[in-house]
Amino acid sequence: MLKPKMTPTRELVNLDGTWLFGIDSRLGDEPWRGALRTPLEAAVPASYNDLFVDDEIRSHVGWVYYQRRVQVPRGWSEERILLRFDAATHAARVYVDDALVGEHVGGYTPFAVDITEHVSAGTAFRLTIGVSGDLTNETIPPGKIEVGMTGKRVQTYFHDFYNYAGLARSVWMCTTPRSRIEDVVVSTDFDGTVGSVTYAVDVEGEGAVRVVLRDEEGAVVASSSGASGVLTVPDVTLWKPGAAYLYDLAVELHDADRVVDAYSLPVGVRTVEVRGTQFLINGEPFYFTGFGKHEDAPVRGKGHDDAYLVHDFQLMEWIGANSFRTSHYPYAEEVLEFADRHGVVVIDETAAVGLNMGVVGGMSGTPPFPTFSEQYANAATQAAHAQHLRELVTRDRNHPSVVMWCIANEPASNEDGAREYFEPLVQLARELDPTRPLSYALVMFATFQNDQIIDLFDVVCMNRYYGWYVASGDLATAEAYLTGDIRGWIERTGKPIMMTEYGADTMEGLHSVHTQVWTEEYQRDYLAMNHRVFDRFPEFVGEQIWNFADFATTNAIHRVGGNKKGVFTRDRRPKSVAFDLRARWTGLEGRKPGTGTTEQGGR
Repeated sequence: MLKPKMTPTRELVNLDGTWLFGIDSRLGDEPWRGALRTPLEAAVPASYNDLFVDDEIRSHVGWVYYQRRVQVPRGWSEERILLRFDAATHAARVYVDDALVGEHVGGYTPFAVDITEHVSAGTAFRLTIGVSGDLTNETIPPGKIEVGMTGKRVQTYFHDFYNYAGLARSVWMCTTPRSRIEDVVVSTDFDGTVGSVTYAVDVEGEGAVRVVLRDEEGAVVASSSGASGVLTVPDVTLWKPGAAYLYDLAVELHDADRVVDAYSLPVGVRTVEVRGTQFLINGEPFYFTGFGKHEDAPVRGKGHDDAYLVHDFQLMEWIGANSFRTSHYPYAEEVLEFADRHGVVVIDETAAVGLNMGVVGGMSGTPPFPTFSEQYANAATQAAHAQHLRELVTRDRNHPSVVMWCIANEPASNEDGAREYFEPLVQLARELDPTRPLSYALVMFATFQNDQIIDLFDVVCMNRYYGWYVASGDLATAEAYLTGDIRGWIERTGKPIMMTEYGADTMEGLHSVHTQVWTEEYQRDYLAMNHRVFDRFPEFVGEQIWNFADFATTNAIHRVGGNKKGVFTRDRRPKSVAFDLRARWTGLEGRKPGTGTTEQGGR
């Protein structure tokens, strides 16, 4: 799906702002019929949960409704008119006046609704959006809803971040011509100084396709005709980590000499490859430094905010991070566009988090029932997962910053049924995009001895918390555990190994001269121990700390004010370890992975 943008043939109107808002239990039957009877207004984009001082709204299970009046520009009489939602978490129903015009399931990928037959240029209409944050065993991410002792429906979910809901990203009204460019797919390669851009254009209606590739100065470097082809780029400038270079691919649909439709997108020429135990970008070994992140901030929840976008990337640059994982869902497209422009590497992840009944069983790892069963992850769950994967790859496959797909976080890959569940998804991912490696983030219960699916994937991505959840406060024992764990994966797989999660909850301002968990000193010692181990293995290709910043979680008693594993606080102030990481990661620049470093951050 092409992201809406202003072009010579397309227009768009942003519908962000404050909308009338109410929850279904207070609005009566069919609330979309007429004006919402509510005094409340909600900000868009934002999660609704923390906007109000009302516990019933914050923990609501069921549908909520947003509404506003929308004016259709009078010049749109000959155009195809769409509503485009960058995300609605986790399901949406769209009403124009009294009519249901579209639905979507999936909280982190965009969808569009054609309303051409329901509106008229120069007139206004009532737009109502129903949004449900409900999770079941047949949604991605999964959860369950039960009726509690009070008679109210209660949502339970199996991931450790707050289940924010609502219209957390922008809403647009836009046009396309009736004969139009429906999609553009690019892949890139190079041989010496000559680059190549392979393109395929999907067209709806009649017309001839012409493409032009321009460099950053606007000079034409290649052109072609036809809906598919290969553009040759002499003296190519590659897109590199830390040194982004973007060409502009302009696509036009022609009827004789008339331009029927026009669309352009940035293109970064680069290659990604896994070879042996190395992860290669442009044929050169790449070592990941960075974080698992979250779209999470006070008040706005998961609402996209350009100010936080800029500041977070500034903090990552300051600390020496070259990458991040979109844990545990696709982030706003603006985040990937920013990464494209600034040379930041991204592991792009689906919303498949919580596919693990072992986590429900606690640290014993004993599930109350099998994860892959009719009770939990069944055929309908797998179908929902496949649709999420299609929408993620279709949205993000043209981004040069995206170097790997992560199709699940901490699934029960050690349980029977895992292979039957994941093998078709792996096949689908490779069909959708044969150019990028695949991974999944390994839960601690899935070991090199019992994991059943690692051979299907390209990179071993480990989530490990030795010294926190295992051997808490005992870093000497934790170091022995971690060393043996990594060595076991290397010996079993012969694949690149990286750590996609490791961290220790840390209360800002808590200090001790002793080895005491939750202190800032313990976080420093914990990370230093991990880094000491990583540097022993030449097969090790990266470290992404959990987490970039503290974030909101469930109301469980083991989380006081959320997850505190952030290197930065939730309002983005550095903890002590941030300065250790800055020394380590800036010192890693130019070092080949696995050759050893001077330890930073130990006491």
